[in-house]
Amino acid sequence: MSGNDFRVGFIGLGNMGAPMAERLLDRPGGLVVCDVRPEATQTFTARGAEAADSPADTAARAAVISVVVLDDDQVRKVVTGTDGILRTAEPGTVVAVHSTISDATAVELADECAGRGVEFVDAPISGGAQGAKQGRLAVMVGGSDTAFERIREPFGRWADLVVHAGPVGAGTRMKLARNLLHFVAFTAASEAQRLAETAGLDITDLGKVVRHSDAVTGGPGAIMLRETTAPVPPGDFWHSILGHVRDLGEKDLSLALSLGERLGIELPLARTALDGLGPGLGVGAGDTAKEQR
Repeated sequence: MSGNDFRVGFIGLGNMGAPMAERLLDRPGGLVVCDVRPEATQTFTARGAEAADSPADTAARAAVISVVVLDDDQVRKVVTGTDGILRTAEPGTVVAVHSTISDATAVELADECAGRGVEFVDAPISGGAQGAKQGRLAVMVGGSDTAFERIREPFGRWADLVVHAGPVGAGTRMKLARNLLHFVAFTAASEAQRLAETAGLDITDLGKVVRHSDAVTGGPGAIMLRETTAPVPPGDFWHSILGHVRDLGEKDLSLALSLGERLGIELPLARTALDGLGPGLGVGAGDTAKEQR
């Protein structure tokens, strides 16, 4: 078998897995699908896919296998269980886990797979169910160069950004860093809503403004352009740009904290942000943050 003419297996046809797998239905080489709910495979078999009754059955028929299940325990069962992938996988098979699991679990499973001549990649995804339906997911791959080259073509059918993060475990570490930003931002959004609500504002209108401006500016990702988080030397191109961002941010954070004090509402994330914005940007605290200490 050469080129991209190989069968892909897909295990887990839930809210994320099903729309991802659907984009493989017309792929040359064929598709094998597997889910604990037999009815979940019916839509796929009606359109030409094969149904497997277990992960082992999937591995017996496919050269690249995507796994989209819930957590570490389910991933271990799918890969190494009594009816798991490793029971039948041929040497050279690539097992790609898209679930967000521990990076330690990824490394552990990669070692077990390597003992059978099987390539393991941790390949968590970002973009949610909507991104899956649109084929616009981002996938962060941890694995060997050989495995990455093998999976790029099928992954490109359901993702429009495929990043090779590094060796096994790197994909998961990148996903955890990405989700750190995601959920801290959600917490910050809740704090902003409390401030707005206490100030008598319509928080749904605030949400409209946030979505509109982030779509234009790129949100937090707009400042994630440097190659290192080390302090920026004063003569560096980025120093004046990020210094300007810091000064604007410290001014606005200080004003928000002042409003919060007048309204009697605690804003702990805003306080942390005021203290950490300049150092985080690599340009040190500005005058406003220093005055607030």
